[in-house]
Amino acid sequence: MTDDTKTGTVRAVLRDIRAVDGAVYAAVAATPTPTLDTAFRRLSAAADHSKISFAIAAALALVPGRPRRAALAGVGAIAVASASANLLGKRLVHRPRPDREAARVVVDRHVPMPASASFPSGHTASAVAFATAVGSVLPPASVPLAVLAWTVGYSRVHTGVHYPGDVAAGGLLGVASAGVSLAAGSWWAARGR
Repeated sequence: MTDDTKTGTVRAVLRDIRAVDGAVYAAVAATPTPTLDTAFRRLSAAADHSKISFAIAAALALVPGRPRRAALAGVGAIAVASASANLLGKRLVHRPRPDREAARVVVDRHVPMPASASFPSGHTASAVAFATAVGSVLPPASVPLAVLAWTVGYSRVHTGVHYPGDVAAGGLLGVASAGVSLAAGSWWAARGR
């Protein structure tokens, strides 16, 4: 296989992935869910600037020992994810936000459309990073936080501000960011001994 053939194949695969991504976005937009619209809109807005995660971290930090360590790891993971998504990912990829008017996303779902690029989802990256880091240190919290994180990610598609692929990439970035935060925390703890 020549380099030109490989490049053509990669381009074709990426084109197909974008087509699926757009089709899933359109399907979510076209599905009437009036009882869920308000809840997802509120959740999406509440997750702005990681407010939900920071509130949980504050509550965990009040309890000495493992919960406090989990809060610290989670906040560190948010910092890594947020910087990676917003300072690197969005600036490197420059993917435009979805056209929710063209997709006919119901107005009751709308949250303010961010001015930043669409890829990756910073909300998802931060929420998944927090959930993964906290869940690694405090296992009983892992499932509820993971459900919350992925629900935040879905809310970004439901409200029309992200494609599903942006959310998937944000989730992967979140898991990696949690790994960085946990490794840094372990290194710092070992160094302090």
